[in-house]
Amino acid sequence: MTTNAHASRLFGDHFLSRLNEEEQATVANVRRLARDDIGPRAAEVAQKDVFAWDNFRLLAREGVIGTAFPREYGGTDARQVLRIRIVEELGRVCSASASLITGADLSCRAIVASASEDNKARLLPGLCRGDIQAAFALTEPGAGSDVRGLSTTIRREGDEYVINGRKKFITRGTTADWFMVVGRAEHDPSCFIAVLVPRDAAGFTVSPEVGKLGWAGVPISSLQFKDVRARVSDRLGAEGDGFDLAQDALIRARMGHASMALGRAIGAVEIATAYMVDRKLFGKALGEHQGAQWMVADMVTQLEAARALVHLAAEKYDSGDADAGIFASMAKLQATDLGMKVVTDALQLTGGRGYLQDFPLERFFRDAKLNQIGEGSSEVHKTVIGRDAIRRVRTLERHPCLRYASLEDY
Repeated sequence: MTTNAHASRLFGDHFLSRLNEEEQATVANVRRLARDDIGPRAAEVAQKDVFAWDNFRLLAREGVIGTAFPREYGGTDARQVLRIRIVEELGRVCSASASLITGADLSCRAIVASASEDNKARLLPGLCRGDIQAAFALTEPGAGSDVRGLSTTIRREGDEYVINGRKKFITRGTTADWFMVVGRAEHDPSCFIAVLVPRDAAGFTVSPEVGKLGWAGVPISSLQFKDVRARVSDRLGAEGDGFDLAQDALIRARMGHASMALGRAIGAVEIATAYMVDRKLFGKALGEHQGAQWMVADMVTQLEAARALVHLAAEKYDSGDADAGIFASMAKLQATDLGMKVVTDALQLTGGRGYLQDFPLERFFRDAKLNQIGEGSSEVHKTVIGRDAIRRVRTLERHPCLRYASLEDY
């Protein structure tokens, strides 16, 4: 098997033809980094769940972190159709590195979209370069993607907000300099407020990092706010904008999870098929057995279909389509469930070898599960998608094969 840097890969580059020259050059650079630096170190990063500083600094230095930021602050203001390709490329070799890209977007999107001009000028250049970091403080013990279930309260006193509540499963909790906190207005629970809180704010505490099954390199923590004061000038958007800002960040993050799951699954198929060429079974290569070929056929076909759905969701987001959120949910549901199945089947094809820690699929298997859970579990997205379909059908064109009467009377 060739190791040439310009060799073709099992999964085609057909989606890259839709990117412009600058965007294609960005993908090529990310591929180089994944091949020469990140991939060879991926197993080492996964050995201990501490922040992957070397990878983060590399991605920041190479401008990959900067794809989440506007050009005027040093970034490239990348479209989602490019960002899903970046995340897919990194997810193919290292979940932590892919998460560094999605995490930068999730934690900073609201700052880019709605911070004051002073705060943009003060924070965005450093965030773009990786000199400082932000964290997205949304999830709570009793609420996650269901933003309306938040219990953290925010009360205004003069030129300050007073914040009380708890946040959980917060990525970059121990490394962030600023936290984008979303909570309910104490005087009006239907009003959601987003505000920036500095790490050194009095009454704000970050728990020690919490161990988890996979995704080493991006540790999580819990946050506690006890009468924490933040400046009104550090609010993001207007009072009441917190819900929409959180939803926008989640839509982008869901596409990130989908792309990461696809990248990992693509890598798993590449690894498994390479093994199938070398492994002999009953006198011939494993890959020459029809049963194994059929498993691979299902994998590659379903992955290409899922890639198309994720790309469509990204196109809809870039175009400002009203249904971009639903398509992001569909893309995440399809890609992350499929990613778990494909990685499991790839490990099955590699047998005992795949189960060993010195082989990449063991790590891929542990990492795959979180994509089905993060930014809304698969079951949450099924509810969202199904509810939306039933809501819309009430006002849509009736199927021409049906009579214009209640179907109960058929």
